[in-house]
Amino acid sequence: MSAEARLKQLGLTLPQVAAPAANYVPYRIAGNLLFLAGQTPRGAGGSHLTGKVGGEVSVEEAYQRARIIGLQLLATTRTALGSLDRVDNVVKMLCMVNAVPEFKDHAKVANGMSDLFVEVFGDAGWHARSAVGMGSLPNQSSVEIEGIFAIRP
Repeated sequence: MSAEARLKQLGLTLPQVAAPAANYVPYRIAGNLLFLAGQTPRGAGGSHLTGKVGGEVSVEEAYQRARIIGLQLLATTRTALGSLDRVDNVVKMLCMVNAVPEFKDHAKVANGMSDLFVEVFGDAGWHARSAVGMGSLPNQSSVEIEGIFAIRP
């Protein structure tokens, strides 16, 4: 099943792609690779979802925020490629978690995005990944994710 059909089957709607907040582009294509700039989770009306994971933000909330970012990254991918069906596979993802110093469940947060990609792309959604803790992130966002996809012509 195609990724676009799977997205519809799952009842998922992709959000509007936000304009870059600084001096960068949301994506860059180089050869057969799509590089996605880091994104932070946006709530209703484009508000930033903020807070320290392991403090005022629970692991479950942060998992959902990583899933929101996954949807945002899919929206950017569709904008870049015209269709999610041009994705050959998800290559590498970096999930940065704005966490309290003693936090240790970074991988559980990143699973919000990873689980979504496997749901949408099937086996092509499995990817290499790093999930790391940060002392802060832009706008005090709780999570930021960037990635690399292999694409078809």
